[in-house]
Amino acid sequence: MKKLYLLFPLLLFVFITCEEEVEDTTPPTVTISSHSSGQSVNEIVTIIVTTQDNEGISKVEFFIDDSLVLTDTESPYQYDWNTTQYEDNSEHIVKVVSYDNSDNFTQSQPILLIVDNRVYLWGEYYSIENTTELNLSGLTGSIPPEIGNLVNLTRLYLNNNQLTGSIPPEIGNLTNLTGLILFNNQLTGEIPSEIGNLTNLTQLYLNSNQLTGSIPPEIGNLTNLTRLYLYTNQLTGEIPPEIGNLTNLISL
Repeated sequence: MKKLYLLFPLLLFVFITCEEEVEDTTPPTVTISSHSSGQSVNEIVTIIVTTQDNEGISKVEFFIDDSLVLTDTESPYQYDWNTTQYEDNSEHIVKVVSYDNSDNFTQSQPILLIVDNRVYLWGEYYSIENTTELNLSGLTGSIPPEIGNLVNLTRLYLNNNQLTGSIPPEIGNLTNLTGLILFNNQLTGEIPSEIGNLTNLTQLYLNSNQLTGSIPPEIGNLTNLTRLYLYTNQLTGEIPPEIGNLTNLISL
């Protein structure tokens, strides 16, 4: 019986030791999930990270060209990278490092991203940041949807060309436009409803094309319009009552 009493403290020590928490040495997993290496990016790009750990994530560090640009401590882990401060056609290495609550860490596979804040239209490159006006002649083919990336445009003059196809809905991204001049082409299809996003327009010339369908009611959003020309098309249907919102019109 005495031997059992002597063994009890030893057994208790072994039990307590076994109950002690095992040190976490497993690092987290981490990948850049939003982009792949070799991809071109422009404007403000959101770098999104997927990371997991059995004990939880404490922070994620974002690096551009080995320079720490952000430490994110809350999910979702992401970084809004403003690429406009970099030269066009320049290459940059992006990587992240994820830390768990035990300070184990893993570095992601680095990816190479190419900054190109230009838009390629009709054989020419145009800067997204600096292009505020386009006045082009001798054009054929369709209006590329990429034109919607030139978000600083204030005037777009594509009149008196041989443009075909429809007006791309991406034209609605050009919310700084005051003049959209597309007359005397061979444009077809309907007037996109997205044109109602262009609330700074004072001049909208779509006349002398082959546009079909009805006038979209969203055109009533363009309350700054002073000139609206839609004649010599193949438009059908009734004139939308929203036209009555255009109280600044002086020529129709």
